[in-house]
Amino acid sequence: MSNTSEKLQKVLARAGLGSRREMETAIADGRVKVNGQVATLGDRIELRDKVAFDDRPVTLRGADDVPRRVIMYNKPEGELCTRKDPEGRRTVFDRLPRLKGERWIAIGRLDINTSGLLLFTTDGELANRLMHPATQIEREYAVRVMGEVTMEHIKSMVEGVMLDDGPARFTDVQEFGGEGINTWFHVVIMEGRNREVRRLWESQNLTVSRLKRVRYGNIFLDKRAKAGEWVELGQDEIDDLAGQAGLPSRKVPELTPDEKNRWSRDKNKRRPVQGVRKPKSPRNRGR
Repeated sequence: MSNTSEKLQKVLARAGLGSRREMETAIADGRVKVNGQVATLGDRIELRDKVAFDDRPVTLRGADDVPRRVIMYNKPEGELCTRKDPEGRRTVFDRLPRLKGERWIAIGRLDINTSGLLLFTTDGELANRLMHPATQIEREYAVRVMGEVTMEHIKSMVEGVMLDDGPARFTDVQEFGGEGINTWFHVVIMEGRNREVRRLWESQNLTVSRLKRVRYGNIFLDKRAKAGEWVELGQDEIDDLAGQAGLPSRKVPELTPDEKNRWSRDKNKRRPVQGVRKPKSPRNRGR
């Protein structure tokens, strides 16, 4: 294999089929073929190879050919960070603008009871770099804690706690007020392990009653996106994310007129309902 070959899951993620982890699972499940043969984990390919995903041909692209778009989504509590839920519950992907020939890739996850900032991109390499522990991207959360929090608790969580899946720590903890046993804190972690923030507080016998992510790297959740809404990030913000991921800047493509209309319709259609629907008039009501 020549020096131009790349890992199969990396090329599939770049094609917009999902994250690298999702593609690794798809390869392991036998859903990917390369030149007519079922692929295996560890395979490397070149752009001239013929690849099929679920028996559908995949258009392979070089790194510079992938449009780099990023949207910020304000996730409400109760939504799942999965593409489809067997139980039919709402997922974060239900509200996102539709793409043609591409897919939104989530940069990290939030559990069902956590709200706040989620980033989605069409660039699989950007997503992978920003999620990789080696990149050391800060994630900041607003946390409401039930219980009496002492300086010993804070010191312990900053110095580090051994959890079931290894050591964990907050790199910063700031108190943000509150009354009685419900006090708000802002905390920063450098990884995105499952329920890591909650488990760190639980290690001190304290309970998190509300959890909201407010920052990812240098991107802050702001008033542009209310709960359940999304906003597309601009060139400077995306360049900043790419820089943190060690990737060069790339011009963000302008939306075509068709995309603008479609995204506008999606945003209006999927906006959370404000208030209660008015009842139908008696003459229109079914008998």
